[in-house]
Amino acid sequence: MLNFFRITAILEGISYLALFAVTMPLKYLAGLPMPNKYVGYAHGVLFITYIILAVVLWMEKKWSIKKGIILLVASLLPFATFYVEKKYLSENTAQA
Repeated sequence: MLNFFRITAILEGISYLALFAVTMPLKYLAGLPMPNKYVGYAHGVLFITYIILAVVLWMEKKWSIKKGIILLVASLLPFATFYVEKKYLSENTAQA
């Protein structure tokens, strides 16, 4: 389950960046709304999956409140899910 969460964290970060850096400019500058719609749907699903998995793993692994809050806040900030994946979810640090 931890590996699935790691993959979800990376994909959520990629979809967040794609939404803001690629599809929103296409929508507002080039008048192409469809890419934004589909990437937005994908990002929404990944965001909800990330939040659910973060809470489930937080309870299951009995992680500290600090770590749980960091995992949840990371979903709101660009690039933060990459940081969380590297710092808190890698094989070496996920045990604590």
